[in-house]
Amino acid sequence: MKKILVLGIMFCFSAAAFAQDKDTAGAEKSSLSSQFEKAARLSDSEKISKSSSYLKDMKDAMRQALALLKEAREEKDVIRVNCINEKLTNIKGLIRISEQADMTLQEAQAKGEKDTATHEFHKISISHQKIKILRIEAEQCVGELAFAVGKTEVEVEVDKDLVPEDDPTNVKLPDTPIIRPPAASPYQ
Repeated sequence: MKKILVLGIMFCFSAAAFAQDKDTAGAEKSSLSSQFEKAARLSDSEKISKSSSYLKDMKDAMRQALALLKEAREEKDVIRVNCINEKLTNIKGLIRISEQADMTLQEAQAKGEKDTATHEFHKISISHQKIKILRIEAEQCVGELAFAVGKTEVEVEVDKDLVPEDDPTNVKLPDTPIIRPPAASPYQ
C-alpha cells in the first residue's frame, strides 16, 4: 500500500516536472534536491517538530478553504463552490497522507530507521508545499459574478449625413410572369 502511495505521489510530481520548461524543471530539481539534502541532515527531534508544524499549517489551510466554501455556498455560487470543493478534496487527501506519514515517521525514529524517517518527512514536506499551492488556488476561484454582469443593450447611432435616406439594400424587383409547366399526367 505504501509503495503504491509513494509511486502515485512520485508520478504526480514527475508529470508536473515534464510539463514545465527545461530551465524551470532544472531549477526545481536542484531546489528540491537541496531541500531533501537539508531534510536528511535534520535531527530526529527537528524532523518531528517540523512535521507537527507542517501538519498544523496544512490544517489551517483546510480551515481557510472551508471558510471560502461556506462563503461561496451562502452566495449560492455553484461555479465557485465546485472549484473550491475540488481544491478542498485534494487538501483533505494530502492531509490524510501526511498524518499517516507522520505516524510512520515517529515509528521509524523509534526503531532507529533513519532512511524511512527521512522518506516519510519528505512526503510530509511535499504535501505541505502542495497544500500551500492549493490554498492559493482556492482563494483565486471565481464564480458566476465574474461571468454574468447584467443584461447587454446595444445602441446604434446613424449619421444622417453619411447614410442616404433611401435604403440601398431595398431594391425593387421587376415583375416576372408566372409560367406554369404542363401537367405531368393527363389524369387528375
